[in-house]
Amino acid sequence: MSMSDPLADMLTRIRNAVMVKFDSVEMPKSNVKVNVAKVLEDEGFIAGYNVTDDGPQGTLTINLKYGTNGEPVITGIKRVSKPGLRQYAKAGAIPTVLNGLGVAIVSTSKGIVTDRTAREQNTGGEILCEVW
Repeated sequence: MSMSDPLADMLTRIRNAVMVKFDSVEMPKSNVKVNVAKVLEDEGFIAGYNVTDDGPQGTLTINLKYGTNGEPVITGIKRVSKPGLRQYAKAGAIPTVLNGLGVAIVSTSKGIVTDRTAREQNTGGEILCEVW
């Protein structure tokens, strides 16, 4: 079965796993998914990720992170740019998420970075998703 939007599938798997308080979630690996997982780990939204190269595509395992009382660190995750309607922004027009409490993940010419990093590097790009 071919998938039209693998990144949206990744975000939905994370959202569903957080809702039922799973420790980790597995999905097929791709370079974009691994880079998004790296940004999520750097920003402290997930505990970590692991890549295994089994089978033709490989597997990406994301270890989810919860607070001391069991509340999830990721309270919301949303796909912004979709295959049918891409969302691009210049460096000065990259939106802030919840007045800086959340993070927008942007695909720039210098790689997949956060909205803050893209503004610092003065590079625009495609706004992939928002996490808060």
